[in-house]
Amino acid sequence: MGLFFILVPLFLIGTIIAFVALSAVRRIESTLKPFPLNELTFRIYQLEQKLAALQKQFASAPLPSHELLPPGTVHATPEPQFPVRIEHSQVLQTPAPPVIPPTASTPSPTPHPLPHSIPTLTKIPKEPASADLEALIGGRWFNRIGIIALLFSVSYFLKLAFDNNWIGPAGRVAIGILLGLLMLPWSDWLLSRDYSYFSEGIAGLGEATLFVSVWAGCQYYTLFSREIGFIALVAVTSIMAYLALRRNSERIAFLSLLGGLLSPALMSTGKNEQVVLFSYLLLLGAAALSVSWRRGWQTLLPLAFGGTHLYFWQWYDQFYTRFGFLGSTLFFATLIFLLFAVIPAARALLRRALRTWDVLLVLANAFAYVAILYTLLWPSERWPLTLLFLALAIAHEAIALLLPEPNAEEASTPRFLYTGLAVACFTLAIPAKLEHNAITLALAVEGAVLVWTGFRFLGNLLRPFGYFLLFLAAVHLLVQPPGAGTFLFNERFATYLVLIAALAVCLWSAVSSSTSLFRAERAQRGTPLGSIHAANRPPVSQSDSVRTEAAFLTIAINFFALLALSHEFWDFFGGPRNVSNSLAQHLSISILWTVYAGLLLLLGMQRQLPILRWQALILLGIVVAKVFLYDLSFLDRAYRILSFFILGSALLAVSFFYQRRLARDRSGP
Repeated sequence: MGLFFILVPLFLIGTIIAFVALSAVRRIESTLKPFPLNELTFRIYQLEQKLAALQKQFASAPLPSHELLPPGTVHATPEPQFPVRIEHSQVLQTPAPPVIPPTASTPSPTPHPLPHSIPTLTKIPKEPASADLEALIGGRWFNRIGIIALLFSVSYFLKLAFDNNWIGPAGRVAIGILLGLLMLPWSDWLLSRDYSYFSEGIAGLGEATLFVSVWAGCQYYTLFSREIGFIALVAVTSIMAYLALRRNSERIAFLSLLGGLLSPALMSTGKNEQVVLFSYLLLLGAAALSVSWRRGWQTLLPLAFGGTHLYFWQWYDQFYTRFGFLGSTLFFATLIFLLFAVIPAARALLRRALRTWDVLLVLANAFAYVAILYTLLWPSERWPLTLLFLALAIAHEAIALLLPEPNAEEASTPRFLYTGLAVACFTLAIPAKLEHNAITLALAVEGAVLVWTGFRFLGNLLRPFGYFLLFLAAVHLLVQPPGAGTFLFNERFATYLVLIAALAVCLWSAVSSSTSLFRAERAQRGTPLGSIHAANRPPVSQSDSVRTEAAFLTIAINFFALLALSHEFWDFFGGPRNVSNSLAQHLSISILWTVYAGLLLLLGMQRQLPILRWQALILLGIVVAKVFLYDLSFLDRAYRILSFFILGSALLAVSFFYQRRLARDRSGP
């Protein structure tokens, strides 16, 4: 009797919620179906045309009035005919206009010709926003809330039945499996009546009921073995996948994949079963990616990728040991990487546009594999780690080279993406084997090579990666500088020279490319090279962009050259730590910066390069601030005199050169 009092309210509540959702869905469909009066309106218009034609014929050949009308009857004045615009609402609601009796004083108008074109039917007025909100609440929100409510009710009922032993374990599991199986044909029945959204919710509820029932029979009651339970869950997943393909439903496919990913966790024995677990995940991922490729369902990609790597790292945290599992773990990790790399590479090679999830999958897959390799092999297996990074770089670069050349309408995103990953993997191979100063040297050389290659062959494709590597080399040199020694003949100064040489190669490539582009642009516009006016130049050209890169490279070269020389002079005049040596260090820095600024200024005037002259002026400004703010307060009298003398002489020389140049410009050539 207690079971009856539980089942009856449960059935009534679920039925009420289901029918509320069904009525709301029917209301949605009634508002979205095409208005059925188009044909009726057209037929009414045809009848009106025929009546107007008969009236026109009657007006063109009138009979004598005495034969038609009795004596004393006033002639009826025909109404003028105008083009009629028929509204659906007029057909349904507008009453016929009242007939006004004609008078004798009413003149007889000339009948107007009837329109021969079909009147344009107005669109059905859109439902108000309140109706849309009502449909959203009743059709979707109630659907989801109803499913959740049913899940809670079933769960509470099962718990109550378990606590009171109303139904035996086998009966409980059988009822759950029966209910889950019955929901699937009920979902098909709802789909046949065009309740697609509601039917998908019922299908998901059926899958959840089957999963919970199988888990309870296997793990909670131990009615059957875990092997049988796992096979049953795989069968449920397969049935849901079949339903998804047959109905062409991405949501059901998502639920099927989610159930497949939950199966190992539900049937876990707590033991290390690496081969079975990873083999199952590979098969499930391959099936999901195959369906995603055939139907274009993107939501399956992140779920499959995230679930697979979640299991991998959870297994690694619980069971991995270097001895005995390194080879097999590396093997399965490589297979997982290859599995998720296939679809984006195939889309790129077949000239299909890479979607957002494809690009994210390429990046996340490469990052996850690099993280796995680093975790498994660093630092004990550095040579295999370096070789695998190089293999990754070669594989991505091979894909980039095999990609077809993009047309004018196509973007170069795939080529840029795979080339960037190749450069990144090759860069990671450097610190995997090298250490300390060798990392800076390798990054600087690789960055220079990429920038030079980008200017010569691939345009804007490789240069950003090259600049990024040069930035990493500079940061590594500043954070971990090598040891110093003999003045100008030590490892630190040599490393700075290599970095400056790499930047100089980039600058030379930029200047050469800028000159070529500049001439090509002038020739294309038919402007002589010597007669260039600002008004004739394009707003932003490729040569302008390259010249901007050259300016930044010039600043970087001067910065690191001055920094390297400052380190050398500071250490040379340092010696034993005393006040005299500290004063000599500051004086040497002031003299060095002044001389360097003067050389920059001379070179800038000789080569007519404003970028060098401005750097010289800024550096002189820094020296002026240092001399007046620091040297004047802290240096000894002799050092102070020498510092001011050198600075004043330099400033006068600079002023003289600028005055002479100004006078020469005024006098003309």
